[in-house]
Amino acid sequence: MDINIGKKAAGERAVDFLQPGMTVGLGTGSTAYYAIKRIGGMVRDGLVIRAVATSEESARLAELEQIPLVPFDQVEVIDIDIDGADEVNDQLQLIKGGGGALLREKIIAASSKEMIVVVDENKLVKTLGKFPLPVEIIPFAWELTFRHLVALGANPVTRMLGNERFVTDNGNYILDCSFGKITDAVELNTQLKEIPGIVENGLFLNYASAVIVGYKDGTIKEITRPYPATKSF
Repeated sequence: MDINIGKKAAGERAVDFLQPGMTVGLGTGSTAYYAIKRIGGMVRDGLVIRAVATSEESARLAELEQIPLVPFDQVEVIDIDIDGADEVNDQLQLIKGGGGALLREKIIAASSKEMIVVVDENKLVKTLGKFPLPVEIIPFAWELTFRHLVALGANPVTRMLGNERFVTDNGNYILDCSFGKITDAVELNTQLKEIPGIVENGLFLNYASAVIVGYKDGTIKEITRPYPATKSF
């Protein structure tokens, strides 16, 4: 069975939470893709919403789907952010950034009333850390930032695109860091934020309001947070 069946089921289910007049955050990645595609169909059928995108890739898809995008200076709050994740644990803590859009994704998530995370079953883990943690850094003196991460035990690897360094939509680099099992994500998040040169990291702690998991047979499971999210910046 195709893993995309689960991704499609999760992405499309998240769209059921939209209401007319909402401002919607459009995530990035292979599962969020299905949400954006369905939103586009609903917009063409008469749903009135406005949206902001977490990446240039998602913005291009939204434009193709005729979803109206609005400038950020016209946005005070985002009603719902629909986005994917690379890992989700049972506390609804996330690792994101596999697609390279973690900074914009976190800005949108932090400004949203609700963040609905859409994943396939393979993204569920007991402990974060199997997927390398993306860390976005500025190009200036990036070698020094790299060394700080080595000292932290991150085992950083510069993300490449072919023979060139991968460059984010913000003009930055990404280091993919392997810490092993992340038993204290809050402490690691704090340590990373203390390193000059790091713009943001892919730990999304207490952002998700709900996680929709899609399975290869087309079924879904919805996991909701039992208490309000207190976002960790």
